[in-house]
Amino acid sequence: MPDVFHPLLLLLLSSLVGPTHSCLKDPAPAYKLTGIVCRLTYDAAAVLNEKTTKVVEAAFQHARYPSMQGEKSLLVVGRVLYGLDNLEIRNLSIGRSAFELRPGEGIGLEISNVSAVFSGTIQYGYGSWLVNVQQSVDFEIETQIDLGINPRLYCGKSRVAADTSDCYLNFHKFHLYLQGDKEPNWLKKLFTNFITFTVKLVVKGQICKEINKVTDILADFVQDTAAAFVSDGGISVDIDINTGPVITANYIESYHKGLTNYNNTVSVISESVFQPEQLTEHRMLYFWLSDDAFRPLVAAAHQDGRFRLNISSEELNRLFRPGLSSTVPQHIQECLMGPGSSELRVWSSSVPVLSTFPSGTRVWAQVSAELYCGGQTAPTLCFQTNVSVEVTVSYSDKKVFLHGKLLQILVLRAELPTQNQQLNVDTQEFIREAVEKIGIPHVLSVLSVEFTRLLDKQGTHLFDIFNPEVLHRDGYVVVQMDFGFPHHLLVDFLKKTLQ
Repeated sequence: MPDVFHPLLLLLLSSLVGPTHSCLKDPAPAYKLTGIVCRLTYDAAAVLNEKTTKVVEAAFQHARYPSMQGEKSLLVVGRVLYGLDNLEIRNLSIGRSAFELRPGEGIGLEISNVSAVFSGTIQYGYGSWLVNVQQSVDFEIETQIDLGINPRLYCGKSRVAADTSDCYLNFHKFHLYLQGDKEPNWLKKLFTNFITFTVKLVVKGQICKEINKVTDILADFVQDTAAAFVSDGGISVDIDINTGPVITANYIESYHKGLTNYNNTVSVISESVFQPEQLTEHRMLYFWLSDDAFRPLVAAAHQDGRFRLNISSEELNRLFRPGLSSTVPQHIQECLMGPGSSELRVWSSSVPVLSTFPSGTRVWAQVSAELYCGGQTAPTLCFQTNVSVEVTVSYSDKKVFLHGKLLQILVLRAELPTQNQQLNVDTQEFIREAVEKIGIPHVLSVLSVEFTRLLDKQGTHLFDIFNPEVLHRDGYVVVQMDFGFPHHLLVDFLKKTLQ
């Protein structure tokens, strides 16, 4: 089915944050409205922290420092006027970063041993003698800084937001030199000592301001990427959060609506079965996905005509080559093996019904089919069946695999329209066996390829995913995995940040 849309696989590995309703203050009431849960454990945060220095470097290098003017009265020399322009950073190096999850609060982040050289131009004058303000004197500042950021995570406009106002810089070294003079006379030293204090305040303010800006850009980037990831054509998933993230010493957890948007209609979830104890903490990343989120998505895919499959004569010949225990009716044999081209058209004739149990996800579907022979415009054979299959999902070698266990097949009708004839019991048994042994395996194979293509289209193959597991439970599915940081996302983000 070339245009199938499947929720579980499109949600796999996405960063689930997004935009619509107001946020609830207490997480417990939000559980009932939750279709998707994302749990990021401490080990995953540690992997992300390894890339924190790249983001901090972007903040330092992208900061724009304003021109500074001021004056100060000093003993001996009297009033001093000064102005600093074109302040920029070079020779930046960052030591190590450390973090902790602070239960009920946010994240504590320490960046130590940040070394950088700031350079620019300065105009200054003092006493009764004033340097011509049209002339510039080069200066540079050698620094060694420890940076502390304590982001507080909260629900802002139904998005996961971070307040980084708790930001501080400790200067272990901050030396300002005029024209490279590292041994200034007493007058220069007096001047540079008092101006250093002002420059420190400006650097601190701009760095923290830029970190806040970069954090906002990062939040929007992740959430926009996630929103695009769970959208395909006219079908999308609303992944707004219901309440602020829950933070413990071991994980960060967010609760998302998981509502399907299609044709200007939005699904509703009001009685979700989620409870925090349904997730563990031994893997890096978890997605909890409820049947309440899946069912409207499947319905939208059906209404959008996604569940259709046309099988060509070459494919039919290949599929029927192994043979069946039932005898192939003569007119069908002639159609499949005749000189003219044939085609089997298959589609879902009602909305598939989905329910998840510990053994797998059971899917009931009513399937209709028409067999066309020799280029005829009218079908040679029509039939309709009810099919119930229990499906499990796996993901390995960057490919999706669907595994099906047949539960029931019921042939509702089978006829030869051109002959106005109902088919006999033996022909119906052939159809039942063909659906079981050929049709269902082929559809699952096509779906596996299509889901892999959809995930590749969204960039999932660029992630390093380790030992992913899909666990089926009563009314929901848990996807759990370990991962390596997707470097391409960091590159894309930094490109956008530095535009």
